[in-house]
Amino acid sequence: VQLVESGGGLVQAGGSLRLSCAACGRPFSSYIMGWFRQAPGKEREFVATISWSGGNTYYTDSVKGRFIISRDNAKNTVYLQVNSRKPEDTAVYYCAAARTWGIHTTSQSYDYWGQGTHVTVSS
Repeated sequence: VQLVESGGGLVQAGGSLRLSCAACGRPFSSYIMGWFRQAPGKEREFVATISWSGGNTYYTDSVKGRFIISRDNAKNTVYLQVNSRKPEDTAVYYCAAARTWGIHTTSQSYDYWGQGTHVTVSS
C-alpha cells in the first residue's frame, strides 16, 4: 500500500490543524493505521493508532486530550487532528500501516510508511 500525507505547514501556536494520509493499494480497512512524528534532532516517536473500524484508538500520553486520530475507510484516508498546537509539536509527521491486528506503538510493528509531512508550530 502507498501512503501519502498532507496538511502540514507553518502554523502559529494554538488553533487546530488536520493532517491527512491517503492510501492506495490493498483494501484500506484491513490495516491498523498509526501516526508517528520526528522532531528535529530526536528519534521518531509514536503518536496515535486506530483500529480497522476506527472504533478503538490509542495515544501517547503527551498528546492525549489534544490530538484525535480518525479514519474514513470509504475514502481510504486516516486523519490526525492537532488541537491547541504547541511549539513542541513541531516535527515531521508520518502515517504508517500495519497488516497485523493489535495496538501498535513501535515503528517495527508497521509495514508501510508515508514520506511525511512537515509541521512547524511557531510561538
